[in-house]
Amino acid sequence: MARREIIRLDPFREVRRIRDEIDRLFWGFFERWPEFAEKEIEFAPAIDVSETESEIQITAEVPGIDPKDISIKVQDDTLIISGEKKKEKEEKGRRYHRVERCYGKFERAIRLPAEVEADKAKANYKNGVLTITIPKSEKVKPKEIKVEIE
Repeated sequence: MARREIIRLDPFREVRRIRDEIDRLFWGFFERWPEFAEKEIEFAPAIDVSETESEIQITAEVPGIDPKDISIKVQDDTLIISGEKKKEKEEKGRRYHRVERCYGKFERAIRLPAEVEADKAKANYKNGVLTITIPKSEKVKPKEIKVEIE
């Protein structure tokens, strides 16, 4: 009498096999042509823009960037943040198997949602996060008008 084995059903086995094969083909391409892996990838920091009645605040994630390498300008109704994340010096004899961190120059131009007083802007850098606070112009701040009762 033949012995029968119970085989556990795995509906995702074939999907995982295909994914692994695609990963192998993709990464194999870059291993054969290392100049693609060495190329600097353009990047731009993630940015949040928020406002209150009196100011606009822009927060940018810039980890690993020296604050001295960041430039902030306000032109008309646009804030321009630019800088450079410099690549760490490579050590001779070291072979990299994976490089995922991005290096190079960046520039972000953000249209401001209201007129601002650019000369009163302040910037703060802490733990890789750049925070820029710009007061709104007096022209755009809400003004309360009292109603007189007759």
